[in-house]
Amino acid sequence: MFLFKIIRRVISLILLVAIIVPLYVGFQIWHTGHTAKPVKSDIVVILGAAQFNGAPTDILQARINEAASVYRSHLARHIVTVGSGATGDNYSEAQASYKALRATGIPKSAITIISIGRDTLSSTLAYVAYMKKAHYTSAVLATDPYHCYRAISMAKDLGVNASCAPSQTGPANIQGAKWRYLFRETSAYLAYKTVGRIGIHLSDQIKK
Repeated sequence: MFLFKIIRRVISLILLVAIIVPLYVGFQIWHTGHTAKPVKSDIVVILGAAQFNGAPTDILQARINEAASVYRSHLARHIVTVGSGATGDNYSEAQASYKALRATGIPKSAITIISIGRDTLSSTLAYVAYMKKAHYTSAVLATDPYHCYRAISMAKDLGVNASCAPSQTGPANIQGAKWRYLFRETSAYLAYKTVGRIGIHLSDQIKK
């Protein structure tokens, strides 16, 4: 009987943790998405999203717009575009971002292209490696509001002082993002903090 009570309490505790932890993470993602603001940094990074033959999708274009705004506000003196392309693509996500930035008048010398990364972690590893070589220590991450919390966490885990410039337009902004985006980010963050710690990398690539 005593052993049964212990087992029941352990199971109850596990179930409680399984409920509380995702709720806490989900709230942090929601809160960060609503309150994140860019802080003066060495660079601003445009995290990649889908593009079609060099033309950014609405999600990527919204991130590009935020990065350009950060640069023009003198909150960062350099822009880094990141993201690879799919097999057969003529352009990478990073190249598509570069083209869009140049079309708005951002000088070539202010942009670095890193055509690496099909998801957040691989993209983060790529731009952090560049930052270390360039002796940069801080970055503003231009991405979707509900993506900010995880993107910042990954950057900080790699020693970068990171803030976020959440997109104000496009389908992934606060008004346009659906609850499933919040649920997806909660799952992706928990996966990164658990199985990711033991080297299991689950891709979070956005294909739309």
